[in-house]
Amino acid sequence: MPLIPEEPQIHESAQGPRATASTPRPVPGPRSAASPRPGRPVPGPARPAAPAQRPHPGAGPSPANALENRSDQRSTPQLQLIPAPVDGALDAAEEALDLLLESGRAPGEVLVLTTGDPHPWATHELSFGEAAYWAQQATGDDVFFADAASVERATARPVVIVALNGGDDETAAKALPSAMARAAALLVVCGDPQRVTTLLGAGAGV
Repeated sequence: MPLIPEEPQIHESAQGPRATASTPRPVPGPRSAASPRPGRPVPGPARPAAPAQRPHPGAGPSPANALENRSDQRSTPQLQLIPAPVDGALDAAEEALDLLLESGRAPGEVLVLTTGDPHPWATHELSFGEAAYWAQQATGDDVFFADAASVERATARPVVIVALNGGDDETAAKALPSAMARAAALLVVCGDPQRVTTLLGAGAGV
């Protein structure tokens, strides 16, 4: 599948259910003080504003190492695997999120799922009640963080990031195919490469 030009540092490492470990962990750039990320409380507005310029998915030439079969690119997202240990998966997911936002992705285009402990932002928002929490997903003006076990309640977004930061294999095996189905353009999975490959295979048989 072709790379998305507005995300130059998020390189394609795999396509479909067979992930590989060839992609290095991305290096985040400086975060704008005007765009605080959910989960990091700061004075003033709690949500980052969407960039004025939105990307145009599908634009630009394909990389030389792109897969030959691109006939199903509308229904199959680009799959990016970022190797990370369980205790570093959430950090890797946040770094990938930073890169996406800095490269022009609007916050409302990104869904972040965790298989272990929930993201601090999700924990904080859930303290006000589930109705208010899920209403923010419907608003669609910010990054939305959710537990992978609740992925069936999550709506599709252009980009879905999955942090394999714990949890049992059964939940993760079901969450990965569901996350792929909800990612319109890009699915980023942060975790142990061997486990990801195994889980994707197990999820395909669920």
